[in-house]
Amino acid sequence: MASSSSTDRPSALPSVHTWNPQQVTTPPQYLGRKTLPIKRGDAEPLTREDLQYALLYHIFADRTCAFVDYLAPGKPVVNFCDLYVNALYNSSKCSKVLKEKMVETPAFAIEFAKISLLTNVGRINTTMAFFPEMKTALRSYHPVPSLQKTNGNLQDAPRIKNCLKAALLPFEFKTPPPSTPQEILDKARSGVIPPTSIVNLIFVLSNANHSQQVSSHFDPPVDFLDLFLPVNLSSPTRARAFLWLMFHYLSGGDKPNPFDDEYSRSHPGKVPRMHSLSREEMATENVDPIEEIEFGRKKSAERSKFLKELVDEMEMEKQRARNPPPPPIPTAPSASFTSQDLAALRRPRSHRQAAASTPGGSRGSSVSHEFSSLPHGTHDPLRQPRQSAYQYDPASLGRERTMLEHAWHVVTHSDPLEDSDDDPDEHVRLDYDRRLKVLTRLRGKDPSPTRNPIVATSPIPIHRQLPHSQAQSQQQVPQQQQQSPPAGQSDESTGRLQQVQHWQ
Repeated sequence: MASSSSTDRPSALPSVHTWNPQQVTTPPQYLGRKTLPIKRGDAEPLTREDLQYALLYHIFADRTCAFVDYLAPGKPVVNFCDLYVNALYNSSKCSKVLKEKMVETPAFAIEFAKISLLTNVGRINTTMAFFPEMKTALRSYHPVPSLQKTNGNLQDAPRIKNCLKAALLPFEFKTPPPSTPQEILDKARSGVIPPTSIVNLIFVLSNANHSQQVSSHFDPPVDFLDLFLPVNLSSPTRARAFLWLMFHYLSGGDKPNPFDDEYSRSHPGKVPRMHSLSREEMATENVDPIEEIEFGRKKSAERSKFLKELVDEMEMEKQRARNPPPPPIPTAPSASFTSQDLAALRRPRSHRQAAASTPGGSRGSSVSHEFSSLPHGTHDPLRQPRQSAYQYDPASLGRERTMLEHAWHVVTHSDPLEDSDDDPDEHVRLDYDRRLKVLTRLRGKDPSPTRNPIVATSPIPIHRQLPHSQAQSQQQVPQQQQQSPPAGQSDESTGRLQQVQHWQ
């Protein structure tokens, strides 16, 4: 699926010396199993020496096709790089975004596989993250310049660990996968090839409980985990020993190992010979280029800036919690409304509709269009609380209000907490009289005691026809309830209109 790039090839290999197991020196900080993970402070970059980049390069750059890829169509024989990357890609915990990035950028797939292999053996623990915007205090951020050259998100260690745990073969979801090196060998010798996934095999070999059996493949004091530590063994020979172990357990150990050398052939069950290095030769293997050093400093600075902004934001939140801002003071209505604006509001509905239908106006224009020409800074009455934009007052035009107009006037100008019976005006009395007449029509008899009718001061004749449904309802009123029409309007052809005039 992917292949290692030759541009990342480390420097030339040092001269090879005769190997003596007693010459292997493990750094003191890695002598205990609990100190296997890399230890660095927050925002401190992981160098090539920390990762043992040369070892990773030689592992993923090997082109020897010796492993059966159970997950690929046709189960082809592939190299270790393709086998491991494909195992990560087919993990049930590998997200869709991560899969798309691995397909679009094969170089990122190899970088992700390298950091996953270090997590697989325990060099990267679950307290590490690789993106600077990480907020939790349970993890520490670390830039990885040598493995972040494709601008891809390497995730964080817990997500990588979950992806690895789910990288199993299809038949391993039904039955538990083998958990010891001997179980893996027995399963492979029984004809099940591969006996388990490459990821699970590395988990088993890295388990401290199985160190004694795995150490039998090495000459003391070398251990399997020493392959990934900064020890004085050459990276190419360590990579070959690692690949030899992978093939040995995945094939059952009975087949010729393509990674054998003369030493392993003459000593069955032993890994190929690993060559020791002097201190000067070790210093030439994992050298950080200048651009990677600058990249690490840049990412560390980004992390420091992010943490500072995060701390400042938390302090501001605490201050706001201790000293909440006072509630906003309600502002008084603006007094900058001009007489022309009030006149436009009091304009009759027919005038407003005519203005809306003139050229330049849009169809369906409403009252709100009349405020589009207000001067800048003028307070819009439409946005006033408890004050309606409909300021039309028929009384100012010399005629009484209809029931709808009076109801709108009451809603927009009355205080519900005040006594509604205090000093009613003529419009209120007229509204009460209209309501009483409606109830009289619905009850079918006059109210008791009989109430004197209210005579309007300046009645205005009505020149509109009622709908047909209302006209029929008027005809159903008993004759004894219809009062005589006003003088001068006794035409029998307009009897229904006269009755409505009296009701008004």
